[in-house]
Amino acid sequence: MSVVKTERRPRGELARVLVIDDEADIRELLDLTVARMGLSADCAASVAEAQELLARQRYQLCLTDMRLPDGDGLEIVKLIGERYGETPVAVITAYGSAQNAVAALKAGAFDYLAKPVALEQLRSLIKSALSLPRQSGVTDDGQAAATAGQLIGESAAIEQVRQLIGKLARSQAPVYISGESGTGKELAARLIHDQSSRRAAPFVPVNCGAIPENLMESEFFGYRKGAFTGADSDREGFFQAAKGGTLFLDEVADLPLAMQVKLLRAIQEKKVRKVGSTAEEVVDVRIISATHRILKDCVDGGLFRQDLYYRLNVIELRMPPLRERHEDVAPLVEALLRRICGAQAPRLAPPALQALAGYSFPGNVRELENILERATALCVDNAIAIADLQLAPVAAVSGSVGRDGETLDEYLNRVERQAILEALTKTAFNRTAAARLLGVTFRSLRYRIERLGIEE
Repeated sequence: MSVVKTERRPRGELARVLVIDDEADIRELLDLTVARMGLSADCAASVAEAQELLARQRYQLCLTDMRLPDGDGLEIVKLIGERYGETPVAVITAYGSAQNAVAALKAGAFDYLAKPVALEQLRSLIKSALSLPRQSGVTDDGQAAATAGQLIGESAAIEQVRQLIGKLARSQAPVYISGESGTGKELAARLIHDQSSRRAAPFVPVNCGAIPENLMESEFFGYRKGAFTGADSDREGFFQAAKGGTLFLDEVADLPLAMQVKLLRAIQEKKVRKVGSTAEEVVDVRIISATHRILKDCVDGGLFRQDLYYRLNVIELRMPPLRERHEDVAPLVEALLRRICGAQAPRLAPPALQALAGYSFPGNVRELENILERATALCVDNAIAIADLQLAPVAAVSGSVGRDGETLDEYLNRVERQAILEALTKTAFNRTAAARLLGVTFRSLRYRIERLGIEE
């Protein structure tokens, strides 16, 4: 079987793209688009032809259809991942075939396009793929990836996170970052962005729990002048602000169900419609989401859409709690003290450091930073003692379960219920005030009240 080839262009230093599709008109469209971008392309009509070309030539990008006469696009994705890891591969899926797109991203695809192929989206994808930093971690201008050192520690857990961040940075797949409060979920999202092809574009963090429900659509998608009372000019939303970059949805579990539907459509179609507009506009953003809750439990409880969950949770990055990496406490203390006090940072007495190393850190790295800020204000003679740390007492637990034979979940639910009831009692059952007192969002408190069955 002969390989279907494009007309040969001067090789020079042109980036080369491999196009794989069994439809001649699609190959021609992709080839023409690549040529107009000043690139060179080879085309193949089957998996076998693509294998021939890959064995002879190195490519800076591969575009492959999902359906091929002798296999499918996932074979190409896996082959390139195993043998030609430096080549990003994007798949072209049938319109509305979200399942195929997610499967390709999970298999390691850089990104996907839906048929009919939108040329604007195709050009954007090609530019993103060609601007990926080399796998060595050195960017095109010869500078080392700037933010890799911000994840402090040498534990196995944090090293695994670093390695996964490096892999995720070479993909456009949606990432879901799980982990307790204070573990550094936003930092991880920024690292993925800063090491990716989108590093020159904006990183836009959004706290989903802090936006009033009636303003969500306009805040996310923007609005046109006159769309509602007070809309005296056009305004861009979060999606437009993150154009070409990354949109980080923190506490995504706090989104109401009505907004989840709109977000799902925006992610699937890669288009948004401003409030008051009749036309959709293409948006090129990568979605990274996070929450301290267990998102699967929210799905099971009917508080989060299952289809949106699968679109956001294509690849999961778990941020380990500090209690799972106690060996990182000492370097974290050193770095945080330097950040807080500069060159004149106080020293930590050995007993104080030992106390920190044995502490459970319910609030993780954020709690450690708060402890050190307080200790630097209380210490004398530029030395931090145990008393200056003011560590919270550790509750005694007898045996492997809670009191009176309770399981751990039962014990924690009882403690949480008691704290919420105390806050509600102090605020005369004003939920907004109680949420503020507990340091959680109103939606988070409402979810906890429903889960625990608390009644006024």
